[in-house]
Amino acid sequence: MKVLRRYICATYLRLLALSTGSFVTIYLVIDFLEKVRRFSQSDCNPLYILLFFLYKIPAIVNQIMPLAVLMATLLTLGTLSRSSEIIAMQSCGISLRKIAEPIIAIAFALSLFTFFSNEVIIPNTSQQMKYIEEVLIQKRNPSTFFRLNNIWYREENYILQARLFVPATRTLKGVTLWQTTEDMRPVRRLEAEEGVWDGSRWTLRNVVEMDFSKGATPSSQRIQTLPVPFSLKVDDLKTWDKYAEDMGFFRMRGYTEKLKKGGYDATRYLAQMHSKLSLPFACLIMAFVGIPFALRGGRTSGIALGIGLSLAIGFAYFIINAILISFGQTDVLPPLVSAWAANFIFALSAIWLTLTIHQ
Repeated sequence: MKVLRRYICATYLRLLALSTGSFVTIYLVIDFLEKVRRFSQSDCNPLYILLFFLYKIPAIVNQIMPLAVLMATLLTLGTLSRSSEIIAMQSCGISLRKIAEPIIAIAFALSLFTFFSNEVIIPNTSQQMKYIEEVLIQKRNPSTFFRLNNIWYREENYILQARLFVPATRTLKGVTLWQTTEDMRPVRRLEAEEGVWDGSRWTLRNVVEMDFSKGATPSSQRIQTLPVPFSLKVDDLKTWDKYAEDMGFFRMRGYTEKLKKGGYDATRYLAQMHSKLSLPFACLIMAFVGIPFALRGGRTSGIALGIGLSLAIGFAYFIINAILISFGQTDVLPPLVSAWAANFIFALSAIWLTLTIHQ
C-alpha cells in the first residue's frame, strides 16, 4: 500500500505542478498584455516591471490553487481510470477511499499552506508590488503610507492624519490637519469629523480650528465646512481598500475590532475576514468534488474532459462564492454564513456524488 500511495502522490503532484504552472503562465500573460501599454507610457526602468510581476506570483498562486487542485484531481483519477489502473487496484481489494486518501491529504496540506501564505507571504509581497507600481513605475507621491487604520500624508507645510478612508463615499474619517512653519513649529490645527472629495478638492466638515500663531494660548473656533489646498487625489487613497484584500485573517480581525471601537460599520470587512479562513479550504473542497466526478466518468475520462470539467466547476465555485460574500458585505447574509456557504454547498454536492458512485 505504501508503494501505491507513493505512486498516486507522484502522479498527482506532477499533474498539480503542471496545472499550477499553466494557470500562472496564462494569468501573467493576460495581466502583462493588459498593463504593458500603461507601464510603457510611464517611461520607467523595465526591471521594475519585471519585479512587479515577480512579486505578484504568490498572490496568483493562492488564487488559482483551488482550480489547480481540482484539475489535477480530475486528470489524475481520469488517467488512472482510462488505463484501467483503478480497476486493477479494486481487484486487489483496495477501496476507492484508500485510493483517494493521498489526494485528500495533499489537498488538505495545500489548504494549510494557502492559509499560511495569506498570513505571512501575501501581505509582504503585495505591499512591495503596490509600492513598485505606484511609486517606481507610475511615479506617484511616496508620502502616502499604505496602512488602513492610520493614514498619514505630508505636503509642504501641511501634515494630515486620518483614521479611515471610505472609498464608496470618497470620505476621510477622523481628520487632523496640522499647518507648520519651515522649522516644523505648529501654526494651526484643524480637527474635522470628515473630509469629502468632490472631484477637484478636499472639503473638511464640522471643523474645530485652533490657531497657535497669536500667542501662547491658542484661539479656537468652529467652522461648518472648510476647503483645504491638497494635491492628494482620491485615486491615491483607493489603494487602501484594495490593500484590505491582501491582509491575513488575524490582521483583518484586529482591524475590524478597531473599526467597531471607533464606532464605524465593519460589516464589509467582517465578510472579508471570514473569507480568509474559508477560501484556503477551497483546495480541500475542490478535491472532494473532483474525486466523484472523475470516478463517475470511468474509462471514458480523458484530458479534455478533465480540463473542461475543472474549468466549469472552478468558475462556478468562484462566481457563487463571490456573490455570497457580496451578500455578506451588504449585510443581506451574516458575514460568517456568506463566507462559508459556497464551501458548504460544494461539500454537500461532493458527498451526494460520492454516495451515488456505482462501485
